Order: sequence, then C-alpha cells, then structure tokens
Amino acid sequence: MSCSPLPMMTPPSGLAGRTAAPADDDRLTRLAMVARDGRPDDVEAFVRAVYGDVRRFAAYLAGIPAAEDLTQETFLRVLGSLPGFAGRSSARTWLLSIVRRVVVDRFRAAAVRPVVAELPDWQAAAERCQPRDVPGPEEGVALADLLLQLPFERREAFVLTQVSRLSYAEAAELIGCPVGTVRSRVARARGQLVEALLAADQAA
Repeated sequence: MSCSPLPMMTPPSGLAGRTAAPADDDRLTRLAMVARDGRPDDVEAFVRAVYGDVRRFAAYLAGIPAAEDLTQETFLRVLGSLPGFAGRSSARTWLLSIVRRVVVDRFRAAAVRPVVAELPDWQAAAERCQPRDVPGPEEGVALADLLLQLPFERREAFVLTQVSRLSYAEAAELIGCPVGTVRSRVARARGQLVEALLAADQAA
C-alpha cells in the first residue's frame, strides 16, 4: 500500500473523552488487520477508530499546540507501516509505540528538552481537574497542562498506564525499561501532580 494522504475527517473536539478500554483492543486490532490491504474505506474506518486516542496521547506527551501536527505525522508512519502489522501486539499498543517514537524524534530533532509550560493560575487548573459527572474538553486541557510540569520519563509512564490504560508490563516493554522503573516513575509522577494540586489549594 502506498503512503496515501490521510482520510478526510473532523478531529474530535477537545482532549477529554473515553480512552479505548482493553475490551476495545480486539476490535481495533481486527480493524487494523483488515486495513492492511489498503482499501480506502477500511483504512478510513481504522483511522477514525483510533484518531482520538492518538491525538490525546500526543497532547499529553508533547502539549496541546503540537498535538495535531504530531498526530498527522504519526498517521503517515502508521499508513506506511500498516501492511506489515502482524497483530503480535494489539493495534492500540502498536499505535502508542509509533506516537512515542514520533514525539521522541521531534524532541531529538529540536535538540531540546520538552518545554515546561507555564501555568500561572494553578487554582483554575485544579478546579478544572476535579471529577465531574460529564467530562468536558477543558478537563483534558487542564490535565495536559499539569502533565507538562513532569519530566518526560515520568509523564510518559503516567500517561501510558493511567491514561491509556496499558499494564505496567506493557508500558515497560514499550518504553524499554524494567517494570519496577515504570512503577517508580508513575508513583513519582502521581506525587508531583498531587503536590501541584495542593499548591493550588494553598494559593486559593
């Protein structure tokens, strides 16, 4: 299959929303296997099914302003690699590994560390992060802002396990480090996020 342009679609609004649950993995993998032959309708069905997860993951790793560009670059790589997808891992895990490589490559190309976003209004961020009955786009924006305060390694481990719902073993395999290291990074990330929210309460 040639690397054709992405199917025309309207990107999901905001970043909040349901991340694909493990129960969806089989369906996404089946869509990927069907799309390997390159039929436009099958490719578009697969891209539509996974677009939101890919964009959210890119935003949580690299920030919202860069998310759309990184998502498009990810899908260019996905379409080029799709014919070789053998289903040895779930399609979602395979996609997240590609997003991660795209983000890391972007950081390396820029020869800088991930930018730490300034968030002057911690109180507003904390309020937006409070659980609500119906999550809205602003909650995803607030979480992305808060995650950008973390070192990349902690952010990556936290997003993979707590947002994208990979197991610690799956995240460790994707990152290429021991499971214990992933657990440590997640624990430190969680602690740093809690400290940020406590700082917001004290500033109120």
